[in-house]
Parts: sequence; structure tokens; C-alpha cells
Amino acid sequence: MNVVLVTGSSGYLGSQVVAALARRSDFSTIALDVRVPAQRLEGVSYEVADIRSPEVDAIVARHRPQVVVHLASIVTPGRNSNREFEYSVDVGGTRKLLEACVRHGVRRIIVSSSGAAYGYHADNPQWLTESDPLRGNPGFAYSWHKRLVEEMLAEYRISQPQLQQVVFRIGTILGATVRNQITDLFEKPRLIAIRGSDSPFVFIHDQDVVGAIVQGVDSKMTGIFNVAGDGKLSIHEIAARLGKKCAVFPPGMLQAALWLLKKLGLTQYGPEQIDFLRYRPVLDNRRLKEEFGYVPKLTSAEVFELWRTSRQRKAP
Repeated sequence: MNVVLVTGSSGYLGSQVVAALARRSDFSTIALDVRVPAQRLEGVSYEVADIRSPEVDAIVARHRPQVVVHLASIVTPGRNSNREFEYSVDVGGTRKLLEACVRHGVRRIIVSSSGAAYGYHADNPQWLTESDPLRGNPGFAYSWHKRLVEEMLAEYRISQPQLQQVVFRIGTILGATVRNQITDLFEKPRLIAIRGSDSPFVFIHDQDVVGAIVQGVDSKMTGIFNVAGDGKLSIHEIAARLGKKCAVFPPGMLQAALWLLKKLGLTQYGPEQIDFLRYRPVLDNRRLKEEFGYVPKLTSAEVFELWRTSRQRKAP
């Protein structure tokens, strides 16, 4: 029986991955996170440890997993978070986990990276492929850390080739219950748009991400794969589907406004968010479909509609 260890197992994505693996009789699933969920699943062993702590090495040594699914990272920082803490989790925690995997003979690691690793740049190609350079922006902790983690993984592919890698660069995850920084933008009375930019979004259904990860556990395929639904939606198309209008701002004006609001402590978002909105990375998913062999069941537009209709059902 394969032993699969999942880090970040109590998070939105991690809990769904653990549930999917728990339904498989050919897997023994180890769930690792800083807390244990209120409801435990039958057949799952739960371990409590900070991804940065020495206990992680002991847990890997004790369970001897063949496969590790690494999902632990800071996706949405808390109000009291800081860059040092986020770096210690995203980059330092990944380093400790990789060291434990090598030390204890883990055969395969599946890592959730992000399209953010490509960075938010004016000269990004219209569609980004896995061969395009990683230019995660230092001004965005999440983007920068994903870049650093992938650079670390590239070094391990050379120095520790026995540890097979599957790296998923994931687009914006949507599902019936998802709530994140992106969906918060969509909940505004008017959507913010930057003059001169379509602000394109690629979406991926949460169940398609889970499906790709589970296939990665089963598969012998290795490599780096963009995970996104077919197609994209501009901010104006999204607004129309929501029955809303866009508030279109010149980039300089919005940048100055965010600088002032952050200085006054009225928002956690700084002027760097302008690039986050106008230079969004658009992921080409052909390699996921043609080489890895996973075809997302929902397109970007279809998963957005699923989220939209679910949101309407929950509205009072």
C-alpha cells in the first residue's frame, strides 16, 4: 500500500485532497498541518506540526511515505502577518521538507506552485508556457516565494534526481465554497479595472486541481505543468456576468490612492497591487492535457459560472 503524506492538509485545497485520497483503499494517507480538523476522516492518520519544525523530519521518518503532496504555504496572509514569517513558511518550510524527503527515501513529491511564479509583468507573453522564465515579483511575497521555491526545486532535480518531482503551476482556484483575495474583488459593488488593461483571469475548478494531484500520485509522469481551465475572462467580461460595472482608473491615480490608504492604515494593499491587476499571468494548459494526460473538466468560463451561481444561492 502506498503511503502518501499531505502537508497543509487542513487548508481549503489540502482538506479536499485528503478526502479524495481517503476514499482510495490503495492509499494510506497521512495528514500534516499545524492543527487537526474538527472532523477526522476514517483511515487518515493526523499529525500536528509546523512545516518549519524539526518534528517534520521525525514524522517523515516514522511514516516513510512513498509520495509527499506539499500544499503548505501562506496564500492569504493574515492582517498581522509579515514577510519574514511568510518566507519562513513558504521557502524555509519547503527546504526542511525536501531535506526530510531525501533523508528518508521519499520517492516522489508533488508541489503546488502557482502561475504567480511567472510574475506580473507588462511583457509577459499572451499565453505563458512552462518554458517561459520565472520572474516572480519581489514586491509580492506569494509570487516571489513561489519563484524561490521553484528555483530550489530545480536545484534538487540536479542534485537529487532520485526524488521525482511533479510541479503544478496553478491558476486562480474557484469552487462552490471558495473565498480568497480574488473573489473578494468580485464581491465589490463595482469591479476595479485599470485603464488600458483587460486584466485577464484564468480559473481552475478546485475539483480539477484535486483530480490532477491525485493523478500525480498515481502517475509515473514527472515535470512542470500549468493547471488552468481552457480560455480566459477579462475583468470586463467578469463584471458583465455578475451584472456589475467596472470602475476604470488610470494606473497612476490608483497607485497614488493605494499608497496613501496603506500609509494611513486603511488597507493592507499597497501600490504594487496595480501590477497584480493589470499584468495577470495567463496560463497555457496544453502540456497538462497532452503530456501529463489530465484534461480539466471545466473551462475558465464554466468554473466562474459555477462560482457565480453558488454565490447567488447563498445570498439572503
